[in-house]
Amino acid sequence: MGTKNQISIEIPQEVVDTVREKLQECKTALAPYLQGLTAEERSTIFKMGNKTVATVQKTKSYVDTNPEFVPAYMDKTEFLKDEAVVSLLSPIANLSTQLSTDVNDTIMLAGSEALQASLLYYGQVKEAHSKGIVTAKPIYEDLSQRFMRTSRRRSSN
Repeated sequence: MGTKNQISIEIPQEVVDTVREKLQECKTALAPYLQGLTAEERSTIFKMGNKTVATVQKTKSYVDTNPEFVPAYMDKTEFLKDEAVVSLLSPIANLSTQLSTDVNDTIMLAGSEALQASLLYYGQVKEAHSKGIVTAKPIYEDLSQRFMRTSRRRSSN
């Protein structure tokens, strides 16, 4: 009995090395300009979403063309700098999200297939061990710890 093979690739080490190097270069180049947030800051900060990006961009246009309406208590220079950062980094964020999603999907698919194959191998070793094949015993003892099922207790309500 075989399993469906949805992915069959070999990524050359040179490609992996090049990608890692270029990603590290990107990270290093942007590091002085990027700001990290704590989990609490992420949950409490006022957020600009997809719908409000257009609002901020339109506001920028009005600030440029009608500066007489900029309130004295608003820092116009900082607003323009913040809007520029969003405009500059958004395409990079989109590209990195696409790359991350594709990489993670590939890892998930290859990992799923590798785990299925491991289960098939373990099943064969387990069968061989139960039939008394001596060479299967150390493999079975090692792998059985990884494939051990834990019993789940159901709580009665």
